[in-house]
Amino acid sequence: MSDLGDLRKQIDEIDLAIVKLLAQRMNICREVAEVKAGTSTAVIQPERVREVLKVRRQWAISNNVDPDFTEQLFRILLAETHRIEIVDHRIEAAPNKVADVMRSALDTVACRIDHVVVAVANLDAAINFLTSLGFETRRTEDSAIVTADAGGVTVVLVGPGDPSVDAHLATHGSGVQHIAIEVLNAGFVQKALADAKVPLLTDVIVDADGHEQVFTVLDPSTGVQLGFISRTGHRVPISGQNVRALFHALGK
Repeated sequence: MSDLGDLRKQIDEIDLAIVKLLAQRMNICREVAEVKAGTSTAVIQPERVREVLKVRRQWAISNNVDPDFTEQLFRILLAETHRIEIVDHRIEAAPNKVADVMRSALDTVACRIDHVVVAVANLDAAINFLTSLGFETRRTEDSAIVTADAGGVTVVLVGPGDPSVDAHLATHGSGVQHIAIEVLNAGFVQKALADAKVPLLTDVIVDADGHEQVFTVLDPSTGVQLGFISRTGHRVPISGQNVRALFHALGK
């Protein structure tokens, strides 16, 4: 059996190589920016973005890496590429950054906003609005719950018709019901929140797809409820049943 310390050393070496490759890529991006500036070429070229993502997804599949995960990485990389290509036009000095930033428990494990759940009084109107923005909408197995995706952004629409949802709408109106933050480990977050005496609505809930979630209560000062989600199963969308169960928990 391999030694854990040796395996971690190998990971460190690979990560260093990745960072060096990122630096190399960004330097080439700066050269690309100069070429574009000299030829009046647009910074963002949608056809190129689509082709990059399509090819990288296929590379991921060919190398037994989850293509959705790979696409997320490259969307972040493309956003950074865009920043690099225009940063030379900024006149202010770049901020100083350090490696040894103090981390809170949440700051240590939080990754990104996974999805936002929005309760709506008129589901069809909400679908039409997001569709007009370019979101791709999909009804879940629960016809009153619709997911809307655009790139790495997911909005979950929850329409009326269920007593718990109707009660929420009557109290708060249409709007964001909760923000789900992807974390490395939901159990770790639950303990950290409990230690900080943050009121929790649930313990860690695990659904059939391997989503582990824990929810805070609705915060009266901000009107925001937070969910923390980690995945132990395949990378699949949140189900309508999962969202419905949350509203039922809220209604108790």
